[in-house]
Amino acid sequence: MTHAGQTGTSSSLGTAVEEVRGKWGWFVALGVGLILLGVVALANLLLATVATIFYIGAMMLIGGIVEIVHAFQVKTWGRFFYWLLSGIFYAFAGVIAFYNPLLASAALTLLLAVLLVVAGIFRIWIGFAARPESGWGWIVATGVITLLVGVLVYSAWPGNSLVLLGAILAFDLLFQGIGFISFGWTLRSRR
Repeated sequence: MTHAGQTGTSSSLGTAVEEVRGKWGWFVALGVGLILLGVVALANLLLATVATIFYIGAMMLIGGIVEIVHAFQVKTWGRFFYWLLSGIFYAFAGVIAFYNPLLASAALTLLLAVLLVVAGIFRIWIGFAARPESGWGWIVATGVITLLVGVLVYSAWPGNSLVLLGAILAFDLLFQGIGFISFGWTLRSRR
């Protein structure tokens, strides 16, 4: 019985792969579209940064509203106030992102710098802790690079906050586009 179940699963997986193979052009088109959006974002990093902040702000506002609604579903008063306050603060942060996207981008850029510095220090520590093992130097090296990127982001703050998040968005769009194009061409070549 197990063998039959595995065969059914393999058959349906094979069918799904065949269906996707036939859509290789859509993956290439999606990749081209993402690359075009990435180029547009690179051409106007300030606009891309503001768009990123608006997206984050919208997610925070929606999340805050959901938490506020959830607070009224909780039966105990202690938890009610916890969820209510959490939702209010989260929604308020979302509203601030819409009201003053430049302030929000400065705050997020500073947070990014701090997180990169902390992550870099942590990786260096982990690398040295693993020192008897082979490859520990690579862990230390990646930690040093992460730490240096965090210091670089912080040293240019707050001036870089107007473009950094937009640049991250632009490069993400470009790399996603390249990935989808590559995937689409790979599917095409396997036909």
